[in-house]
Amino acid sequence: MHIQDLEKDNPKTIRSWAMFDWANSAYNLVITSTIFPAYYTAITFSEDFGDVVHFFGYPIVNTALSNFALSIAYLIMAFALPFISAYADIRGRKKYFMKVFTYIGALACMGLFFFKLDTLEISIFLYALAAAGYIGGLAFNNSYLPLIATVDRQDKVSAQGFAYGYVGCVTLQLICFVFVLKPEWFGITDASFPARLSFFLVGAWWLGFSQIPFRRLPESRPSPIATGLSIMGKVKAEFVGVVKRIQTIPQIKRFLVPYFFYSMGVQTVMIVATAFGTKEIGLEMSELIAAILLIQLIAIAGAYVMSKLAKPLGNTMVLILVVSVWIFICVAAFYITTKIEFYLLALLVGAMMGGIQSLSRSTYSKLLPTDIEDTTAFFSFYDVTEKLAIVVGLFSFALIEQISHNIRYSALFMSVFFIIGIILLISLYRFERSVKKNHHA
Repeated sequence: MHIQDLEKDNPKTIRSWAMFDWANSAYNLVITSTIFPAYYTAITFSEDFGDVVHFFGYPIVNTALSNFALSIAYLIMAFALPFISAYADIRGRKKYFMKVFTYIGALACMGLFFFKLDTLEISIFLYALAAAGYIGGLAFNNSYLPLIATVDRQDKVSAQGFAYGYVGCVTLQLICFVFVLKPEWFGITDASFPARLSFFLVGAWWLGFSQIPFRRLPESRPSPIATGLSIMGKVKAEFVGVVKRIQTIPQIKRFLVPYFFYSMGVQTVMIVATAFGTKEIGLEMSELIAAILLIQLIAIAGAYVMSKLAKPLGNTMVLILVVSVWIFICVAAFYITTKIEFYLLALLVGAMMGGIQSLSRSTYSKLLPTDIEDTTAFFSFYDVTEKLAIVVGLFSFALIEQISHNIRYSALFMSVFFIIGIILLISLYRFERSVKKNHHA
């Protein structure tokens, strides 16, 4: 099948596309949010140095190190993605690069099977490499959304993708959960083995289930860029062309700016939630995993509820309401002290997480011109905005913790990003209303 033959709103194609979320969300849950952070925090804590580790001889707070590593990975990908996506559009290799990044991320996860304290440096590198693979694969997968669904169904299809992702990652998490909590059932005596096995399983899961969308989704066609240019010249022409076209769509520019700010908070909170629960609330690994599983299950409902609310209220208004709740979450995190309070806040995070991720993706997709096939370059700006937001968010979070040695101040500071985001969303909402008013007039 070629991309020009792709039938929109085809249920089989949509399910296949959603299976990529099923495949790679295991990384997001096990590596970013649950077992890896808990394992990492445990093995990098010592009686002599506390939560300070020596990375190439340099002393640094353990969670600050992991957050800095992710920040660097996101920063590199933020600069590289627009050019890689432009090259992919020119060559007609959307699916090819989707595969490349998937294999990089999955194999890096498998390499984390060897992560122990004496392999800290190489393991941090693999941790960052897995993040780069996840970012790249997801960016190319997102770019298929406007190609497989009509505008009126993109909210629902985006929600379906995230729902598949939440169910998929919870399924693998439960499998890993058995190894972590009941190692004696399998004759495991090495305390580190269950967590390291989980990292390997994430890579295998990611690789295996990604083959479903790889078989079904078509490769893109080369973009019609002027002949006589070198490859780099064509990449530059494609990139400049997309930038100029975005400049003609004020809604996109007005959306990406608030998206940048509220993504700083959303993505950072999701990444550091486990470390926060371990350090400040004293949750054991089983309690942490239970909390994260709860978040994922609630997020499924959140994604569908927000897509339903978007019809009567509009995407921007729903985003305003959701971001206002995120402000409350950050402030509440500064004050909570008990496990019950943590679980209640986790429920709220789950409901808001599913909604804001799904609705943000479909909102951007609906703003794209309907006559384009080279959606990869357009969606790279969406993904780059998110990744730059994560860089700033994680770096801010890590820096505040490194200076204050108090992760609560870092959590509270995230509310600043959400406040800026909601102010800009209100401006976008007013702009949209004025456009509609003028159109009807």
